[in-house]
Amino acid sequence: MSEDPSSSRSSPDEPLHKRSWLERLFANFASEPKSRAELLDIIKGAANNKVVDQEALSIIEGALDVAKLQVREIMVPRSQMVVIKAEESPAEFLPKVIETGHSRFPVIGESSDDIKGILLAKDLLPLILSGQDSFRWESELRTANIIPESKRLNVLLKEFRENRYHMALVIDEYGGISGLVTIEDILEEIVGEIEDETDEDNEDFIRQVSTSEFILKALTPIEEFNTYFKAKISDDEFDTIGGIITQAFGHMPSRNETVTLGKFTFRVLYSDNRQVHLLRATLANDDE
Repeated sequence: MSEDPSSSRSSPDEPLHKRSWLERLFANFASEPKSRAELLDIIKGAANNKVVDQEALSIIEGALDVAKLQVREIMVPRSQMVVIKAEESPAEFLPKVIETGHSRFPVIGESSDDIKGILLAKDLLPLILSGQDSFRWESELRTANIIPESKRLNVLLKEFRENRYHMALVIDEYGGISGLVTIEDILEEIVGEIEDETDEDNEDFIRQVSTSEFILKALTPIEEFNTYFKAKISDDEFDTIGGIITQAFGHMPSRNETVTLGKFTFRVLYSDNRQVHLLRATLANDDE
């Protein structure tokens, strides 16, 4: 006799502490949420009631946000891409590979729009034993995945997982290369900044990601912010940029809320119910 599938579900009379946090969360639903806003309100209520912790709440919010974002909003712009030219020899491009510490590099031909493929740093390890004379581009290049700027991040993440690749080249409406995006870029939108052994010192408060965009910790001292950007933000009331930003919002901001101060637009990348942790600052052009 087959087992009733419903017998594996939690009984309403089952002690609360034996249920998973997800079962406890949905047990609190009076009715199914009709919108994303209603769903978030329920989940935030669950976080306030300690059914889920703040970290889980942040990840859920990030996962929901990813469905709204397009590749153009998080990609590494063309001007910031580290590429290798197909005409270069290992002796010429290896210093770049070592210096950047990246694991994948677009390989270009005569122009930056002429993408030959992707070179994986790990594929260069045999050069240690066999020498550089054995290197042949045709045997080392992986296929470059090309995607449009308008592709949604949740769709791209699914493609990354199903097809088992980690980098895609982004093209604009005219077919030119406009940037690149990696699976790590998407995951950081969900879980926050991912630090590894190749990232810069954790004590660095400000990191430039393009000509006009910067990632900065909310604990960045205002004095250091002013020095870096040649700005004149007052530190009479607050010591950190996070304090200034929270005051500008007038409330504790949530992920992806934005505020403009002078020539800077700040977007909250990570926050909890107590404080802001990470920000993206966009610097307006002087001629705007």
